[in-house]
Amino acid sequence: MKKEKIGRNDPCPRGSGKKYKKCCLEKMEK
Repeated sequence: MKKEKIGRNDPCPRGSGKKYKKCCLEKMEK
């Protein structure tokens, strides 16, 4: 997965409809 500039409060790029920090950010940090 490319690192693009995504803000923590931006919508998740995976289209989950959640905020990025609530969805993908948690997965990336594990």
